Amino acid sequence: MKRNILVLLSLLFLACGTTKMVQTPNNTPAPSTPTPPTGPDGLKAGTNGFSGTSKTMAFTDAEIIEAHMAFLASDDLKGRDTGSEGIEMAARYIEDHFKSYGVRPYFKTFRDTLSNFKKPAYNVVGVVEGNDPALKNEYILIGAHYDHIGVVKPVNGDYIANGANDNASGTATVLELARYFGANKTNKRSIIFALFSAEEKGLLGSEHLARKLKELDVDLYTMLNFEMTGVPLRGKKYDLYITGYEMSNLAEVSNKYAGENLVGYLPTAKEYDLFKRSDNYSFYKVFGVPSHTYCTFDFENFAYYHKPDDENSEMDFGHMASMVNKMIPVLEGIANAATQEIKVK
Repeated sequence: MKRNILVLLSLLFLACGTTKMVQTPNNTPAPSTPTPPTGPDGLKAGTNGFSGTSKTMAFTDAEIIEAHMAFLASDDLKGRDTGSEGIEMAARYIEDHFKSYGVRPYFKTFRDTLSNFKKPAYNVVGVVEGNDPALKNEYILIGAHYDHIGVVKPVNGDYIANGANDNASGTATVLELARYFGANKTNKRSIIFALFSAEEKGLLGSEHLARKLKELDVDLYTMLNFEMTGVPLRGKKYDLYITGYEMSNLAEVSNKYAGENLVGYLPTAKEYDLFKRSDNYSFYKVFGVPSHTYCTFDFENFAYYHKPDDENSEMDFGHMASMVNKMIPVLEGIANAATQEIKVK
């Protein structure tokens, strides 16, 4: 119980920053022959399609997810603290994979330099343009933060807070969704894929990008964030919950396209106001559009929040792959609907 209380209290410490525009969108096409990737994509980078039913698409698998996680949450990255050498390695990894997936830089490069953090720090931002002449001018933003807290007080000699669940899991999810849409180009609306830095410093990366896109007058339809998806929920009648459940009809729309009760309501998320504790909140504040976080951390199924034990050994890669596969038809449905179905309540 004491541990759970400490976890809950830890989540309440976050703040937001300010930003200014420093770059402009890039309209040049991506290279036609990207360099083949290493890691999981050396196995299946050429997999453009999927098999299975329309409800659950077998696009990714545990092996691919595990390979992403093996790099992102490795000791070599030393906890991916914002401004560190470790997070620089993670940024290069994300950039290389975006290139190999056919995802174009949204700005002149994939790097979006934070203006509200004293050390050099970057969001990594790509885009898959929509295939509909009109709807491609509307944007969906799919995001996750790729930073963590670096090194901490040792626990049994381990001082690296690897951040596997928080938030290499969300990063791996976004990478696989980017791989799907980059290869298949099935989206009528354009999709921005954003991996944020400095979330652990107070949502600074997402705050910066939200204000920057607002200054550029981007027509943002919705922001869909992924946070701490590395372990499954227990004893629930749904697979994920969203923060701010009652603030829009996103759960209803998600379940319609999933063809099952995929997304549910977690009372604890409202009790501790988790809607304001992740990067979705920056876009809600700035744009006022439906902005939510998909999550599977419920305060009872994972005991290592901000601890060195947040390691890959605690992750369920099969569960993570299943979540990606189930989310593909959801995101495809949202991207291709004739009207903007998701409404702020």
